[in-house]
Amino acid sequence: MKFLPEAIYALLDSRGGILQQPGGREFWSQPQEALDALGHDWLVSEFACDGDWGSWEMHPDGEEFVYLLQGDIEFQLETVEGVVAQRITGRGAVVVPRGVWHTAKVFQPSRMFFITMGAGTQHRPV
Repeated sequence: MKFLPEAIYALLDSRGGILQQPGGREFWSQPQEALDALGHDWLVSEFACDGDWGSWEMHPDGEEFVYLLQGDIEFQLETVEGVVAQRITGRGAVVVPRGVWHTAKVFQPSRMFFITMGAGTQHRPV
């Protein structure tokens, strides 16, 4: 199977299978019920980001692995102590803990690779 993680997402299920899903807007425009049903598997995706994220997000059912392929970003994690910023330039990764609200500031166009268990994902405005 050939995947282009920006155009075709991969769902890694708990039984060891991999399911292809149309990516991008086609994936995210599905009804919430459909997204929730898919959210119990690990979603592998890639995004190009030209600007700051417009919302905070939180994944209650699993940690999120984010790998910066190129660019310059600052991940912001909302902790009980306040917002913790982690800047990544060039290449690098961050693990977002389960249940932690997070967003990103983008300092130059960036490409990010994500592995996320999306069930129950919540969003709120920045």
